[in-house]
Amino acid sequence: MTKADQLSTALDDFLAISPEVEAAAVVSADGLPMASALPPHVEEDRLAAMSAALLTLGERAASELGKGGLAEVFIEGPKGHVILMAAGRDCVLVCVTARGAKVGLVLFEMRRIAERVTKVMDDADAPIAFDVVPGSPAPANGDGDSPLGGAVGNGDSTLGGAVGNGDSALGGAVGNGDSTLGGAVPATPVASWQ
Repeated sequence: MTKADQLSTALDDFLAISPEVEAAAVVSADGLPMASALPPHVEEDRLAAMSAALLTLGERAASELGKGGLAEVFIEGPKGHVILMAAGRDCVLVCVTARGAKVGLVLFEMRRIAERVTKVMDDADAPIAFDVVPGSPAPANGDGDSPLGGAVGNGDSTLGGAVGNGDSALGGAVGNGDSTLGGAVPATPVASWQ
C-alpha cells in the first residue's frame, strides 16, 4: 500500500469514528494536499493553502511569544471549528467540524490519527504515490516557474509564493503577491521571520 493510500485510509477511519467531522485532510507544511476526505464544496488546494498560511502564522506567534513549537491551531466560528494539528515534522492534519461538535473527543481522535500520519510519513520503505504534475520538476523551497516552484519563496506558479512573494493563483497568501489570495494576511517579508 502506498503512502497516499495509507493517508487516505487514516482519514476515512477518522471520519468513520468522528461523525461531527465534516472534512479532513493531510497537508504538507508548504501547502500541498497529500490526502483528503472533503465534501464537494470544499476545494482541496484552497484548504491546503489556507492551512499552510495558518500554520506559518501560528508557528511564528508561538515562537516569538516564547511558547515553543506549535502543536495545534484551533479556530472557532458560529458554524463550527477548524483545527490544525502537527502530524510529524512536515505534515499537518486539518479537521473541519460541525457546530456543537464535542471538541475534546475530536482532538483525542485527531491525536491518534496524527500519530498514524507521522508513522506513515516516517516509513522510508513505503512507496510514495502522490499526484505530481508530469514534466514539472520544481524546487519546493526556492524560486521557480512550475506547479510547485516557489511554494516557499518567490515564484510565478500555481503555488508560487504561498509563503513569500509571488504572482500566482495562491501567491502571497502569506506575504506579498498579486493573486486570488494575495495579501490575505498582512504582508511581512519572509526574511524578517527568521
